[in-house]
Amino acid sequence: MNDVRDQPLWVVGLGCQRGCSALELRQLIEDSLPECRLEPQDIAALASIDGKSDEAGLRELGHGLGLSIGFFSAAELAGYETQLSHRSEIAFERTGCYGVAESAALAMATRLTGSPATLIIPRRKSPHATFALASAQRANT
Repeated sequence: MNDVRDQPLWVVGLGCQRGCSALELRQLIEDSLPECRLEPQDIAALASIDGKSDEAGLRELGHGLGLSIGFFSAAELAGYETQLSHRSEIAFERTGCYGVAESAALAMATRLTGSPATLIIPRRKSPHATFALASAQRANT
């Protein structure tokens, strides 16, 4: 039997426009995870930028999936800029961060494990949202 500490921890990072629905966010997750043979129940947490902490669609999604959502400041997310697959000037103008979904996924995976995180699925887009998947190895304690 595999010890859970030997398995990577998976985190979904999300960026979204104001008013984006939980349904659109969930569909983006469900459309993207099969690339890694994962399902929503394999995800440990969600993450985004703190400016989205009051976003109803994100909150509803977290509740519906039974997952906590970690929110990070633009300054916290800036530490992950070198790992981004894409730097969006538009995202930077609006949020102070060049890539919300990717950097939030990396930040949350690192926070939860204490280990460096890796971007597994780079940014994917829907009409009103962005998705990214990161993982990190769970610390052996």
